[in-house]
Amino acid sequence: MPRPGRINEKSKDFKGSMKRLFNSLSNWRYILIIALFLAATGSVLSIIAPNRLSSLTDVITDGIKPNTKNIEVISKKIGSNFTESKMSKKIPTIMIDKTIKYEDIQKFMDISQKMSTTKDKKEQQKLLLEIPDSILIKLIDDIEVENTKISSKDQVKFLKIMSKMDNNETKSLKYFDKLPKSIYNLIKPTIDMKKVYKMSIILGIIYLLGVLFNYLQGFLMATVSNNFAKKLRTDITNKINKLPLKYFDKHETGDILSRVTNDVDSIGMNMNQSLGTLVSNLTLFLGSIIMMFVTDWHLAITAILSSLLGFVFMFLILSKSQKYFNRRQKELGELNGYIEEIYSAHNVVKAYNGDKIALKEFNELNDKLYYSSQKSQFLSGIMQPIMGFVGNFGYVAVCVVGALLTMNDVITFGAIVAFMIYIRLFTNPLSQIAQSMTGLQSTAAAAERVFEFLDEKELSKEKRIKHLDKSKVKGKIEFKNVKFGYTPGRMIIKNFSAKAEPGQKIAIVGPTGAGKTTMVNLLMKFYEINAGDIIIDGINTKDLTREDIHDLFIMVLQDTWLFDGTVGENIKYNKKDVSDREVWEACRTVGIDHFIKTLPGGLDSKVSDNDAISQGQKQLITIARGMIKDAPFLILDEATSNVDTRTEELVQKAMDKLTEGRTSFIIAHRLSTIKNADLILVMNEGNIIEQGTHDELIKKKGFYADLYNSQFEL
Repeated sequence: MPRPGRINEKSKDFKGSMKRLFNSLSNWRYILIIALFLAATGSVLSIIAPNRLSSLTDVITDGIKPNTKNIEVISKKIGSNFTESKMSKKIPTIMIDKTIKYEDIQKFMDISQKMSTTKDKKEQQKLLLEIPDSILIKLIDDIEVENTKISSKDQVKFLKIMSKMDNNETKSLKYFDKLPKSIYNLIKPTIDMKKVYKMSIILGIIYLLGVLFNYLQGFLMATVSNNFAKKLRTDITNKINKLPLKYFDKHETGDILSRVTNDVDSIGMNMNQSLGTLVSNLTLFLGSIIMMFVTDWHLAITAILSSLLGFVFMFLILSKSQKYFNRRQKELGELNGYIEEIYSAHNVVKAYNGDKIALKEFNELNDKLYYSSQKSQFLSGIMQPIMGFVGNFGYVAVCVVGALLTMNDVITFGAIVAFMIYIRLFTNPLSQIAQSMTGLQSTAAAAERVFEFLDEKELSKEKRIKHLDKSKVKGKIEFKNVKFGYTPGRMIIKNFSAKAEPGQKIAIVGPTGAGKTTMVNLLMKFYEINAGDIIIDGINTKDLTREDIHDLFIMVLQDTWLFDGTVGENIKYNKKDVSDREVWEACRTVGIDHFIKTLPGGLDSKVSDNDAISQGQKQLITIARGMIKDAPFLILDEATSNVDTRTEELVQKAMDKLTEGRTSFIIAHRLSTIKNADLILVMNEGNIIEQGTHDELIKKKGFYADLYNSQFEL
């Protein structure tokens, strides 16, 4: 047996549905364009920011390194002091300098001898530094770098310290503090703070503008989506009032409500979340690829290839998991439908000892749902770790390749920092784009259902040719050869003719499907007749609007209806300028005043159709509503079928008071309730087969008599 349960729908015509959806957004076209432009611009700013951050990083990293340029200048100038011509001029003076010890001169002579015999420059430099300081200071002149004088003594100290340094820069930095102050001030690490401040401000502005644009985009999209959803609800409400009753006969109430609530909410929510997100992430995805290649093509290829490896796994899992998601939705619907079915008929299950069978079937459905849910949730759950792996793998690949490129001076350290961000901007959008496309697919499916409803054929437009003032209506109604069928090939009312004189109580009886309620629907112009005429006080209903006809009738139906509101509001429904005194008078007339007085707030007590008040009390409230309307015609359609015998008596009395002075049509299965009718019309298969008073029809011993006597047979 098929059970209720709505599976996630896919759009039948995605392109056509989205095209119509965007056409329907024409009132907000410019706001929508601005919102999407802001989404794209915000993403562009997010893409630009890493590039600016890379430049800022390079400024800072360059600032924490020694001034290698000045080191080279100082080394070059010191080296120029050790030319052979300069040294040869100073040696004679040094040899006769009495301030220099004899041992230092002797050592200098030995070193000079060795230097002359070796051609290895490194060895010569090493020997040069072994010359006693007292002589070395005399050999070189003071130098000047950037307006800073460096004495020969400081130069010697610089040479001694530099000789101890190795090529590992991090280890070398510890020797810089020992350098002479004159040299240290020239080569110490210096960050260009003006440049840092300027770049930081620019970067801050970029991030602030990105946040601002994203906020404005979110605000505008929320405005558009909510206004559009509001318009759709208004259009649907207006459409409902224009649809023929046959539409509601063919469609389930739950389906119509789902279109008004779930589908409209789905359109609004997905538009708000998916459209801006899709534009933003597409911009991020494409922009990050472009910026990666602009920054460095080596790292761009590394980042893309490393990320694609992870995405291959992701798409493989997605292809495997889709069937489990579809199966889960289907089995969830089946389980929910089964639970609703069993719980709504719980007494029947208990009475027939169907507990074990029900439990067995429930367990089977539950096990199926468990299996598909476990599979789908597991596969869905590992998506996030895979995305994390893709990002982390990309980080590692970029760091390794970036380190090699940095060592070879192909890129700077800032480029690596930028790529760490670009990898995130490249990998994250793909999953977001997939989610956005799923959301748009749901939007298209929901839009199709809403537009399908809005495209339904409406009631024919009417022109008011004539008008009946209900205060002047006498109350005569005549049916002339009325024919009607819900479908052209199957006529239900075949040739109905009858007259109702003013003030008469007309009862319509017959077996189920005879056409009783259909005649009432035709009288109220809920349906258009195929042939014949219905005449009210000499005026054909074809010349009257539906609103005019509805204003002439009071209807009390089998199914009572109360809306959320006070008792007084339910009784006054759609009737203005009604005083509480008139309401109390109507309540006393139908005999419900005592019940209302027992309520906490009297007429101001809140009630709804779901409140725990009896069916009879609800029916009496609807009869009081009819008393307030005070129309010349009355229709009672099985008004006592849902109440017990005692309550039926109370309702019957109230209905008798309601029929006074009105032309009344009463449909009843309980024939005992229409014994006092002025005229009884007996219907079968769409025609009147008998008519007369109760006594006349009983004497005929025909169809009515058999129908009436069958009530008392055991």
